[in-house]
Amino acid sequence: MLTASPLVGRHALVTGAGSGIGAAIARTLASAGARVTLAGRQREPLDALAEEIGQASFVADGFDVTDAAAIARGLDAARAAFGPVSILVNNAGQAPSAPFEKTSAEMWNHVIGVDLTGVFQVTQAALPALKAHGEGARIINIASTAGLTGYAYVSAYCAAKHGVIGLTRALALELAKKGVTVNAVCPGFTDTPIIRRSIATIVEKTGRSAEEALAEFTRSNPQGRLVQPQEVADTVLWLASPGAGSVTGQAIAVAGGEIMAG
Repeated sequence: MLTASPLVGRHALVTGAGSGIGAAIARTLASAGARVTLAGRQREPLDALAEEIGQASFVADGFDVTDAAAIARGLDAARAAFGPVSILVNNAGQAPSAPFEKTSAEMWNHVIGVDLTGVFQVTQAALPALKAHGEGARIINIASTAGLTGYAYVSAYCAAKHGVIGLTRALALELAKKGVTVNAVCPGFTDTPIIRRSIATIVEKTGRSAEEALAEFTRSNPQGRLVQPQEVADTVLWLASPGAGSVTGQAIAVAGGEIMAG
């Protein structure tokens, strides 16, 4: 059972914190007592979120997960603000779509670089602090149901997210005796700005209504709806909390029953 403030005294870093799932995670961890570093490339949305959260937040803008030097600067600034990171949430990601034969090497490399190599680079940079914290340290990777199954027209994204889940499982075994748990959260289609932009694009290109476009994203969910960012954030909160100490190496689908792990 979660207590009212299970993360008091903890420092969480959330990448891609400026909107959508990342912002919901940051709010939720802060409400549970954590001090939260809001990491992202653009300062304006991070500042707006920091104003909302208050003194429990620190903005690390210019945090490009594909740039090792930017990651190092961001972690140094975060440590100066709140001390060593003991909860890492790798949320930054991109999901451009294209048929496979029209997926350029540039697009492929960009998606792999942000969605998979970015997780590798940030985790590797933060790992000394996480291992030093030991028992109770957490690495939580925001993957996707695309890491558990296939979807048409997002081959690079599917490949990257499958890689994130593989990395999660491997690292969980390496760190099992260090007290550091490593898990992946795999949302289905979620009500975020990315989905809203996708719906607008479908409407523009096909002439279908917004309701018809939305149905393209909800039909695979047995509950017939989009996942809410708060539902993903609540799963992250549970994994970050003391009660999830024996949960590691898992890929947890938050998808209304679309994916049922065996």
